[in-house]
Amino acid sequence: MDSSEFLRFLRTRSSVRDYYGQPLEAEDIDYILACASTAPSAGNREAWDVVVVTDDDIRLELSSAALDQVHVTEAPAVFVVCANYVRSISRYGERGILYAVQDATIACTYMMLAAHARGLHSCWTGAFEEESVREILDLPQHIRPIVLLTVGKGRPPLEPMERMPVEEHLHRETW
Repeated sequence: MDSSEFLRFLRTRSSVRDYYGQPLEAEDIDYILACASTAPSAGNREAWDVVVVTDDDIRLELSSAALDQVHVTEAPAVFVVCANYVRSISRYGERGILYAVQDATIACTYMMLAAHARGLHSCWTGAFEEESVREILDLPQHIRPIVLLTVGKGRPPLEPMERMPVEEHLHRETW
């Protein structure tokens, strides 16, 4: 893939909240996780974990914890991407908390791109009640849920979202 193909690939990915509901194949889940495992991480600590949820009842509970966002229930799979503080704090002390969050977000980004490469759709869902998710999934205290990533076959928007020009984000040398 050349650089123009890569940019086209990135531009054709979009958040999808409308899913057909057909189950995700085990091979798709394995591919997404394999791609996530290649993500860069601070000190190669790989301070992230993921809970893959395909059970209807648990997805319904997660939807409730996600402020009743329906797509969390309708997607055939929810990848709950978590920061694992112990892995990074053991090397970096308190700064490891930030590194674990960064590791989890990078791994989740790779998961979104992997889903796109498989012809699947995803939606990064960051609005949720953290303690509810922790309780639903029985997460240990050193694990923090960062993203509920919904994945499945869906209906992408008819028109791509308009993006700000790069210049709106850019500062050279100093602010």
